[in-house]
Amino acid sequence: MVNGFDSARLCSLPERERRMIERRQMLLGPSYRLFYENPVHVTTAKGVWLYGPDGEAYLDAYNNVPSVGHCHPHVVEAISYQASQLNTHTRYLNEQILSYSERLLATFPAELDRVMYTCTGSEAVDLALRLARHYTGGTGIIITENAYHGVTASAAEISPLLGNSVPLGQHVLTVPAPDTYRANGRDVGAALADDVAKAIGHMRRRGITPAAFIADSIFSSDGVFADPPGFLKPVVDVLKKAGVLYIADEVQPGFGRLGTNMWGFARHEIVPDIVVVGKPMGNGMPIAAAIVKPDIQECFGRDIRYFNTFGASNVSLAAASAVLDVIENENLMQNARKAGDYLCAGMRSLKEAFASIGDVRGSGLFLGLEFLRNQDSREPDSALALKVVSKLRDRRVLISASGLNGNVLKIRPPLPFSRENADMLLNALQDALVETEREGWNSGR
Repeated sequence: MVNGFDSARLCSLPERERRMIERRQMLLGPSYRLFYENPVHVTTAKGVWLYGPDGEAYLDAYNNVPSVGHCHPHVVEAISYQASQLNTHTRYLNEQILSYSERLLATFPAELDRVMYTCTGSEAVDLALRLARHYTGGTGIIITENAYHGVTASAAEISPLLGNSVPLGQHVLTVPAPDTYRANGRDVGAALADDVAKAIGHMRRRGITPAAFIADSIFSSDGVFADPPGFLKPVVDVLKKAGVLYIADEVQPGFGRLGTNMWGFARHEIVPDIVVVGKPMGNGMPIAAAIVKPDIQECFGRDIRYFNTFGASNVSLAAASAVLDVIENENLMQNARKAGDYLCAGMRSLKEAFASIGDVRGSGLFLGLEFLRNQDSREPDSALALKVVSKLRDRRVLISASGLNGNVLKIRPPLPFSRENADMLLNALQDALVETEREGWNSGR
C-alpha cells in the first residue's frame, strides 16, 4: 500500500497513539491499514480542516469523499431532519427517490436516463459489470494497468492497484494508461484505442467475448492523466464497432471536481454506456449509483430482480440532495476550476526550481505532481514522493501518492479549497522540497 504505516515503527510513536494502534490490530486485524509514517489521529473536522485530539489543525488536500467540505452544516441539517422523519428502503412508494433521481439524471447526457442505487462505489462497479455482462453476453473486461475500481470480489478482480495477492480475473486484460508525459509525441488517444482494439482481438482469439472497458475518467490511480481533452473519443469508436460497452468510473473525478464539467467523461465529449458514481455523492453518507442507458437497464431488469436494502435510504438521499444544493449554491465547480488553476500554476513554478519534479498535471482540484530520479531518463522516484508526503504530513498538510510506481503526488482536496489554502499547501511543499534537497535526495541520483 502506497503511503501506508509500517507497524515495525510502532514503538517510535507516542504512547496514546501506540495503544490505539495496538487495539486496532487486535480488534480489526492486519487487513486494515493506516496512512503515513506517523499516523494522523483525528477527532473532529470542518470545511477543509481535520482536527486532532489536542486541537491541532490539518489542511485536508486529499479527501474527496467530503467533497463539499467536512461536516457541511447544510448536509448535516438535511441528514438530521430526515433521520427524524423516515429512513427506510426503496420497496415503498416515496417521492424523495423520484425527485432526487430526476435531479441527478438532469446532470447527465439525455442518453443516460436510468439510475440504480447502491451503498458504495464498489457495489456500483459490481452492478455495472453485471449489467454489461448480461447485456453483451460476454465476460471479458479491459482495464488500465494500475486501475482501482473497488473491493467487492468482482471489483477487486479488475483492480491491479490492490497488488499481486489479489489476482486479476481470468477474463480481465490490462492496457497501458494514457501517459501523456511519456508519450514521446504519440497521440495518447490513438495509442489507447489501438491497445483496447488489440485486447478485444486477443480475447476473441481465445474464445472470450468482451463485455466492457472500464476506466476512471481521470486515471487517478494510474498517475492522474486528464489531458488533452477528447483523447477518449477514439476508444469509444473502437468499442462501439466491437459491440463492447464503455463504463465510466466517476467515483473519484465526478461531482464537479475537475472544474469544467460535472462529470469527468464530459471533458472528452463522449457518452458512456454506464456511469458509476459514489464517494462524494453523499459527502460521507453511504450512497452510490450506476447510471445506465435505458436499453441496457431494460435488458437487465426484464430478467433479473434488483434490490439493495440500504441503497438510496431516505437519510442517504437527503444527504445526496443537500450535496447538489451546496455544489450549485456555493459555485463549487467554478471554485474547483479557479483554485485548481491557481494551485497548478504554483506547482509548475516549483517545477522550475526543483529538478526532482518532472511533471505537473490534472484538472480542477484533481492534480498530480510527478517526481523523477533523472530528468533525461524520466526514471520515477517513488521514495522521494513518499518522503515528501511524510514531510507534508509533519507540516500538517495531508495528501498521498499514486501511479504505477507510486511517484505521483495525488492532490484532491474538498471543493471549497481556496487560494489561501492553496498557498498554504504550496509553501509547505516548497519547504518539504528544500528539506529533501538538504538531505541529499536529489544530488544527481
